[in-house]
Amino acid sequence: MNWDLIEGKWKQSMGKVRVKWGKLTDDDVTAVNGKKEQLVGKIQERYGLARDAAEKQVDEFIQSFSPDDAAKAAKTS
Repeated sequence: MNWDLIEGKWKQSMGKVRVKWGKLTDDDVTAVNGKKEQLVGKIQERYGLARDAAEKQVDEFIQSFSPDDAAKAAKTS
């Protein structure tokens, strides 16, 4: 899975982002608007993490998305 698929279906991905990073507000997730670097920044801000640690979490999140998730997101758009 790559970020482009998540970004392309951001509205469908927002719920998973909120589950993974519960400290992010709805406004945070909306402001990210599918941009990976903005998500990394928001995670850094809310969790007090170094950039590398936040990037690692986002990369792990990307890997956790299965092809089935992408297919489901595509069907709901």
